[in-house]
Amino acid sequence: MPIIKSQKKRVLITAEEKARNSSVRSEVKTAIKKFETAVAEKRLDDAAELLKSAFSAIDEAKRKGVYHINTASRKKSRLAKMLDQAVAASKAE
Repeated sequence: MPIIKSQKKRVLITAEEKARNSSVRSEVKTAIKKFETAVAEKRLDDAAELLKSAFSAIDEAKRKGVYHINTASRKKSRLAKMLDQAVAASKAE
């Protein structure tokens, strides 16, 4: 345990930040998982709506500083690509 007062404070603040960040990350993961499930079940109309909510969650995490801008962009790009491939596959059938 720290002895210096400022370090004691930093330990408390870090714990609060960690809890906040993990909560935001969890929300993003949940939104992504819902979208991926909809794509896997070929519910493309629902997937399009869930993609918007996933983008929103990712942008919120980026704004709060939980995700780096490049990480957020990469996640969004992969999700959009996944939906595009699913749509193309459904049209090919």
